[in-house]
Amino acid sequence: MSTSLAFVFPGQGSQSLGMLAELGAQYPQVLDTFKEASDALGYDLWALTQQGPEEQLNQTDKTQPAILTASIALWRLWLAQGGARPAFVAGHSLGEYSALVAAGSLTLGEAVKLVERRGQLMQEAVPAGQGGMAAILGLDDAVVIEACAEAAQGEVVNAVNFNSPGQVVIAGAKAAVERAIEGCKARGAKRALPLPVSVPSHCELMRPAAERFAESIAAINWQAPQIPLVQNVSAAVAADLDTLKRDLLEQLYKPVRWVESVQTLAANGATELVECGPGKVLAGLNKRCADGVSTANLNTPDAFAAALAAQA
Repeated sequence: MSTSLAFVFPGQGSQSLGMLAELGAQYPQVLDTFKEASDALGYDLWALTQQGPEEQLNQTDKTQPAILTASIALWRLWLAQGGARPAFVAGHSLGEYSALVAAGSLTLGEAVKLVERRGQLMQEAVPAGQGGMAAILGLDDAVVIEACAEAAQGEVVNAVNFNSPGQVVIAGAKAAVERAIEGCKARGAKRALPLPVSVPSHCELMRPAAERFAESIAAINWQAPQIPLVQNVSAAVAADLDTLKRDLLEQLYKPVRWVESVQTLAANGATELVECGPGKVLAGLNKRCADGVSTANLNTPDAFAAALAAQA
């Protein structure tokens, strides 16, 4: 184990058609992991990630198992190639479930079914077209929170992802999000961009989904994480399984405290982060969250080899 190493797992938005294609061609373990997930789900997940259709891959109940499986394929490959075990794991939103599989809390088969259900419940909680999310760049957190409070007018709109200093995502009812975008622009935001998502994640509109999801969480035989896991809701390591499960449910309708999560890792000496999943969204965020933090990626053969060599 490397005490300075932490693995961080990405959430929705990191998917793309053809992700992990080169690694899959090179390492049978990648395809084996996707086959294991496909057997649990009842459809060919690798074919969907490679051939699409893209709009189907981007449906939240398909996106979530796809990103989780890609992340666990890379995790298994890392260990198989002699990569060091990290001192901590954390995941951004959906990525927290990938982190839980890596930490041994639940199996890949259990996890893909669980996040498929999570996606279905999130979609059902807010019919398509009624919710929205937007990225706000260049404002302090407190100013974004103030703009949301002013824009609500009896509807839901909250700051939900504290991704890096000066980058906050808001979510809620579509009209309220649009009002908050205008409020943020009026307060001097560099950019305020609606996001192409079908579900307003991590806001109060998701509470009914969490209430229904509790049954799915309760049905799993959870194991205590074998690697300390920093959770989104608390930006802290869960003290016990009950806390961990409670925070997983609350994560559906409470903010992702990513800045503080990276700061928690750094404060515990874990400054060498590895983004274990498709894409490199977290690498861009992490460097702005805490001083002295570096993030390697595993999403291509060259990146994987470089990250492995750096740990040798």
